[in-house]
Amino acid sequence: MGDNESLSSPADSSRVYDIDEVVVVDQPKENLRLRQQPLSSSSISALSIQNYNSQDLRQLSAYVPAFTMPDYGSRYTSSMYIRGIGSRVNSPAVGVYVDGMPLLSKSALNFHTYGLERIDVLRGPQGSLYGMNTEGGLVRMFTRNPFNYQGTYVDLSVGSAFWRKAEVSHFRRLSDKFAFSLAGFYDGQNGFFRNDYNGDRADEFNEFGFRGHSSWRPAAGWSVDLMADYQYVNQNGFPYGRLLTKEEVTSAPITSELYGRKAGTQHPSQNRQSTYRRNLLNTGLGVKYDGRGFVFNSMTTWQFLHDDMLMDIDYLPADYMHMTQRQLENSVSEELSVKSRNNSFWHWTFGAFASYQWLRTDANVYFDPDMNTMVSRRMQSAIPIPAVINMDMGYVPGLFHTPTADLGIYHESNINITPKFTLTLGARYDFSHVKIDYLTSSSVSTSAEVMGIKASSVISSMLNNSRKDSYRQFLPKAALTYKLDNGSNIYAVWSKGYRAGGYNFQMFSDILQSEINSQAKTARGNVTIDHDAADYDRIAKTIQYKPETSWNYEIGTHLNLFNGLIHLDVATFYMQIRNQQLSVMAGNYGFGRIMTNAGRSHSTGMEMTLRGAAASDHLNYTLSYSFTSAEFDKYRDSTSTGEVVDYKNKHVPFVPQHTLAAAADYKVDVDPAALLQPSCRWALRSVTFGANLSCQGQTWWTEANDIKQRFYAVVGVHAAGDFGPLGINVWIKNLTDTKFNTFAVQSSATGNKYTFAQRGNPFQIGVDFKYKF
Repeated sequence: MGDNESLSSPADSSRVYDIDEVVVVDQPKENLRLRQQPLSSSSISALSIQNYNSQDLRQLSAYVPAFTMPDYGSRYTSSMYIRGIGSRVNSPAVGVYVDGMPLLSKSALNFHTYGLERIDVLRGPQGSLYGMNTEGGLVRMFTRNPFNYQGTYVDLSVGSAFWRKAEVSHFRRLSDKFAFSLAGFYDGQNGFFRNDYNGDRADEFNEFGFRGHSSWRPAAGWSVDLMADYQYVNQNGFPYGRLLTKEEVTSAPITSELYGRKAGTQHPSQNRQSTYRRNLLNTGLGVKYDGRGFVFNSMTTWQFLHDDMLMDIDYLPADYMHMTQRQLENSVSEELSVKSRNNSFWHWTFGAFASYQWLRTDANVYFDPDMNTMVSRRMQSAIPIPAVINMDMGYVPGLFHTPTADLGIYHESNINITPKFTLTLGARYDFSHVKIDYLTSSSVSTSAEVMGIKASSVISSMLNNSRKDSYRQFLPKAALTYKLDNGSNIYAVWSKGYRAGGYNFQMFSDILQSEINSQAKTARGNVTIDHDAADYDRIAKTIQYKPETSWNYEIGTHLNLFNGLIHLDVATFYMQIRNQQLSVMAGNYGFGRIMTNAGRSHSTGMEMTLRGAAASDHLNYTLSYSFTSAEFDKYRDSTSTGEVVDYKNKHVPFVPQHTLAAAADYKVDVDPAALLQPSCRWALRSVTFGANLSCQGQTWWTEANDIKQRFYAVVGVHAAGDFGPLGINVWIKNLTDTKFNTFAVQSSATGNKYTFAQRGNPFQIGVDFKYKF
């Protein structure tokens, strides 16, 4: 297989091939191809990624049923949701593997993708083989193997908002035993949205990276792969604007800043431009031995992450609050697996996995002049006599170490009970150890003049402690598959999913300010708040969140219809979730996301994918749809005023209820006889016309379900010409300039509750040039 076109154009055009039939990749754990396994999945080829004009998982997720990865404004946020399971902070619910390497850091899952052969999205818990934090599903990416490609590939792109991209990769096979590849990319844009406060581009970014892969086959059955991938990003982020309702615009006084504005999401307007910078390095050493009757695999990885974020967390032109955060993380992992390679009735896999993550986070929250003025006025109004009060809340520095260790052992068997029935049994034992060491403090100074008498005071508090805990989980799986004719099958599966527990450090600013405010009501003079063991025990209960578990019940089918011309995959599922982890706003000032447990919820729905070919393989098409209903069964919370709110039967936020995607490409061939002439090396060989559609909604943004994104559709088109070594593709994204929001959040940092949202990208046109030599 020498290029993407050969991957997407099988020689036998009388049937549609499974992508994993054509693109052969190393799968160290699975014994069966995807559509033979009892699970719901999607495979996306390199050509489909190109036609979708996808640069990362956020853009690709729009074309995968029941999978969403919204654009939250920066590479820092990598939230993924599958079947209603997911979260914006802390423990992810969807695992990501690249060439067999697990990506352990939650801040590393949102990255530029390039040089891919295939992407698999597995839906539903994958705990028996992949362990914790794969409760919603798993994403596997496979890059080009240097043994299968030769030559140099150059991809250049340019588009609206001066989006630009350059990718270069070189593949060299030196012998039957050694091959290597080197690749690099640059990607950037001026941005679609301006910050109204200063006119700067709110979503400008630049990023680049390098990747190397060497593959050595020293002896029969042995292979050794060394991989390294470095990426750097520097971007303006979090371009959130006020989301105005019709009621807000109608009721606003004529002198209001809202005068003349329409309801909907406004442009960003922040006095500080939010930024994010990240250095990310992933390395892996894979060793494989293909023996008699078994295959042994070892994967050793090291991941390094160093980032720096500044966020205007009031999202307003006023100067209330901002924060800075720096992360330094090192992660190592080792996985050993052995699986059978035979034609017997029993196919098995055994394995063990161990990892350690060391993470240091420096997080500082700053209370700016407008916040100090607002709090000072509140204190003045609370005094029945004339007074002048000035309060300076300063800032809250924080240093947090949160190491995590994980150990898992697992097994899975596929037993052919009869030629038609296959029983799958899997089990995994997972042990995780979490710890937090924290040092944080806050100090508030107050000066007051009451009836000519002046006084001043300083109230300070420091927290310095550590906590640790361990969690153990047994993750079973059982499935039954019935084989039909032509490779079709029907299956039923029961499995358990698990997401790790841990500690919130984002809420320490709230804890400290609550302590200080309580003392400020009665304090006279300077006060230093002391803490005893009971205080730290209460704090530990406040910052800790429990593991989330779920039981998944699923029935599905993989059908090959009309002699293989059409593939139809359908699955229905029901998931029971316990201690569901939710990302919510911290309670006191209403800023900063924390993780909390919501009691019980359930998620039910269906997924469907249809893929086919017609007109002698000139027309290729795909259609997918999913319905997900995720609701709380038991979740009560209290507001900052102490009011208890019951969210039973409310929809889980950030989960699209419907997703719909479709794509079709028609290829028109040029007279092949003319191409035999030596002078026709650069002649036009074919033209491909294509269109794609992605829809989703409605999506609720809050637990109260009072804000939502309605169902919307985005259309894209493209036309590609094949000139032999050169390919040219002209494309348009969001052809109809659909207005929609990718994310919304409520904040009470100013004392009033506002809603802020990020708009989706508008109409964009561009062109790609691909050259191989």
